[in-house]
Amino acid sequence: MRIIAVVIAVLALAGCVRIVPDARPPVSAPRPAPTPAPTSTPVAPMVAAGPSVASLGIGAEDARSALASFIESCPRLVGRTDASTLTTGTDWRAVCDTARAWPASDAVRFFTTEFETARLGDGKTFVTGYFEPEILASRTRRVGYDQPIYGMPRDLVRDPNWTGDGRAPLGKVTPEGFVPYDTRAEIMAGSLLPPGTPLVFEPGAPEMVNGGRAPVLAWAADPAEFFFLQVQGSGLLRLPDGSVMRIGYAGQNGRGYVGIGALMRTRGLIGEGPGQYPGSMQGILRYIRENPEAGRALMNENPSWVFFQENRGDGPLGSLNVPVRAGSSVATDPLHIPLGAPVWLDVDRSEVDGLWIAQDTGGAIKGPNRFDTFWGNGPEARVIAGGMSARGEALLLLPRGVLARLLAR
Repeated sequence: MRIIAVVIAVLALAGCVRIVPDARPPVSAPRPAPTPAPTSTPVAPMVAAGPSVASLGIGAEDARSALASFIESCPRLVGRTDASTLTTGTDWRAVCDTARAWPASDAVRFFTTEFETARLGDGKTFVTGYFEPEILASRTRRVGYDQPIYGMPRDLVRDPNWTGDGRAPLGKVTPEGFVPYDTRAEIMAGSLLPPGTPLVFEPGAPEMVNGGRAPVLAWAADPAEFFFLQVQGSGLLRLPDGSVMRIGYAGQNGRGYVGIGALMRTRGLIGEGPGQYPGSMQGILRYIRENPEAGRALMNENPSWVFFQENRGDGPLGSLNVPVRAGSSVATDPLHIPLGAPVWLDVDRSEVDGLWIAQDTGGAIKGPNRFDTFWGNGPEARVIAGGMSARGEALLLLPRGVLARLLAR
């Protein structure tokens, strides 16, 4: 919510991506689509009782913001199927009803009285970060703004004749039959624009984009910055008049993701030696800017492309279809952590320590103790998320009574 690619150093180096390679209809939720329900029951990790919530030492402000995010999640939490199989909507109904009437000034007591903690597996966690990037763009094409930001293509479909397991692959129907959809390199070469549309804006040239295979929402000034916005899955467009347009995930071309940071590492481009670059988003961007042709070719080695839609809400939407909030929302693996549940992180980065609400997912976020924290937008968020790599302990908070059932099964 998938809000955002922005690529974090660890994910870039590992060749991971936050975008779930799936598409959903162009609805209001723009972050990565929720992980599809598994075809078989997930194997739950060992569940053990954790310490009392009161012993965690939750701060008042931390609890207040977590309570607000939890309340936003409740309508989805009580009405959806928990893919982790740990809880049901009924388990959350009473605590959600209580939350709505609970005074924010006493939020710490809400969590200490209504929840108990569970440790999943060994509880050892690895935490990264993501944020909502801001890039320069224009709603209309003009000099210096040549990178199309596409909405969902009209011809992107799932294989109508698919008979295999799982969801049918994404692609397009041609006279020769169903084929995979255009790659990043093909899209960058203008395959979605009307034939004859110049890739570089020519003042006075007629506008041709409306007849293309996909609508153009806006035009970005910097293809590299837009690339990282795609990795995040949502972002802010700073328009020439100073106003802001928020865009979010609408779908993806069905092509597999290739982490360009991993490619750079295998080629000896990342490191601390002469001619090498830091393994962070900033370092990768520097390489692309200092080596324009090689940088463009490198980005095109990732065939995945993310399509967007305009989001008029007050924040990027996560996979739970509610806004993700800086310092309160975290992406988790929904096969292990119920989406909407509170989690407690105690790691070697103090800014991460505290309560978070599971409101998002990500293609690289796998396992019961893997978390990706959301930091909002702006320069500070970019720095924190871009360098986030923390290890420590994680606890899942469950409504009182649920843990006893889990331990008995």
